[in-house]
Amino acid sequence: MAGRTPNRVVVIDDEQDMRASISQWLSLSGFQPETYASAEEALAVLGADFPGIVLSDIRMPGMDGMALLKKLMGMDASLPVILITGHGDVPMAVEAMRLGAFDFLEKPFDPERMADLARNALKARGLALESRALRHELADGTAIMHRLVGASSEMVRLREDILDYGQADGHVLIDGETGTGKTLVAHALHAVGPRAGRKFVAVSCAGVEDDALAAKLFGPVESGGLPLVEEARGGTLCIEDVEALSPALQSRLLTFINDQPAPPATRIVAICNDHKPGRTLEDVLRPDLYYRLAAMKLTLPPLRTRGEDILALFKSYATDYSEEYGCPAPDLSAQDAAYLLQAPWPGNIRQLISIAEQSVLQNRRGSGSVVSLVMAENEASGGALTTEGKPLKDYVEAFEKTLIDNTMRRHKGSIVAVMEELCLPRRTLNEKMAKYGLSRSDYT
Repeated sequence: MAGRTPNRVVVIDDEQDMRASISQWLSLSGFQPETYASAEEALAVLGADFPGIVLSDIRMPGMDGMALLKKLMGMDASLPVILITGHGDVPMAVEAMRLGAFDFLEKPFDPERMADLARNALKARGLALESRALRHELADGTAIMHRLVGASSEMVRLREDILDYGQADGHVLIDGETGTGKTLVAHALHAVGPRAGRKFVAVSCAGVEDDALAAKLFGPVESGGLPLVEEARGGTLCIEDVEALSPALQSRLLTFINDQPAPPATRIVAICNDHKPGRTLEDVLRPDLYYRLAAMKLTLPPLRTRGEDILALFKSYATDYSEEYGCPAPDLSAQDAAYLLQAPWPGNIRQLISIAEQSVLQNRRGSGSVVSLVMAENEASGGALTTEGKPLKDYVEAFEKTLIDNTMRRHKGSIVAVMEELCLPRRTLNEKMAKYGLSRSDYT
């Protein structure tokens, strides 16, 4: 099951008016604020896997913001903590960032700046929790490869490349559109290779100040522990949002790579999550670093080009959600299948997962359709149906497979009943079921 994006913001301030003001702004910006008058009160709800972030004043009676930060970093060093400070406390806030704080806001602060920081912090938290869940869930390479669903030629080739590159020691660059599964592929590279028993350490470069990111990656780490390049020694360091590295940090990363022995003690898997319009990754990274990282490069295919994989993925996620919510998954009509195949999917697999969940919830209420959900997503994103030249046979085959699958499910695997309803001879039905990978045992 795909992880849910955290959206909770714990707000800690001893002044009631400030708590109310911050909470109102966060609510209007789409967050879920939870307010507490003291650090001690907030600690009752904060744990190592808290699905959100913390926004706290520094100066408070009892446990102040600095003491709270140290406590939280000891519980979960990846929990983003944003500190609110008065003008005279800026040096203290800078020190707090060295100790692991995500960032700080100086009073009086711009609410839009607060919202931007919260968004960046929540993105970083989502990546950290996703990475942690994958580490717990995936005990071996076989399990993670099973999550890379798809029979399209692009996915077959991707799985082959992962198996080949996983056995190598060279650094890897993973590129592709948002939501195509780049983090999952990074975990797969680690899980199928000889470093599988060693550490997989992930860090996001997006929205992090240079000094804090430099200290996190290369040290010194004043709160104790090792810099990430050392923590990952013998294993894999996954650098998310590598395009966000400043020129100075790109230079330091290149120096680290060049100074390593052969094979490298720390393998780098870099992930690019965002290209500026009109620029390629070669334009964003300095050439010598790009070519060191891209000696092995994986470009993940967008969902809209993967043909019938779209239907297989939808069915898989809808089944998962139907089990979670305790209700049946919707049956795809031929029109549903056609819309799924033609949708532009700007959010790729993440967007499809959202559609699958919404469709299950709609089905539980007995209203709506998959087509309506896809159309609403298209209108919201400003996209139109794709025109990437899928041949007619793709739509015909998708229609046939969907129709046979639905009919088999409705008749609980009764071949005779399906033959009668679809007016198909047994031999033709058997051939089509074999062609589409459908087995009677799945329906009985």
